[in-house]
Amino acid sequence: MSNRAALATAMPAMLLHEGWWNGWYRHFDADGTLVDAHRVRTHCEFPDAGPWHYVQHNWLSWDDGRTALYEFGGSLEGERLVWATERFSGYGWQTGEETLMLKLDRLDVPGAWYIEMINIAPDAQCRARTWQWFRDGRPWKRTLCDEERIAAP
Repeated sequence: MSNRAALATAMPAMLLHEGWWNGWYRHFDADGTLVDAHRVRTHCEFPDAGPWHYVQHNWLSWDDGRTALYEFGGSLEGERLVWATERFSGYGWQTGEETLMLKLDRLDVPGAWYIEMINIAPDAQCRARTWQWFRDGRPWKRTLCDEERIAAP
């Protein structure tokens, strides 16, 4: 079975996210104060073969001219996608309502982890992502990600 077919069996909603997305990420501290905001262009792909069942590419840009590029892959293990990168490690799964959930430990921020919830609109042209951050076991910040599809696969 191809990687794509295996993922379609375990997490069919994941394939709805294939393609190119433009978005806006806003990070708020525990008091609701905006602490960071940046634009992001994301490309989600699902290779048929190779070590990764899912590959994500992120191009981030801030109003002050800063930029960053992140690329990472995840592999399917049972019913979960699993990630292990220099910045984070963890896993994702699909709920019965086609919501995607991720639990990621941030290796680049000691003691930090977050739970991410990803919901795609019924027409699959926009999606919302919400991250609940914890550091040392306490709520720390929240991230809101609003994205629109700019190109299908």
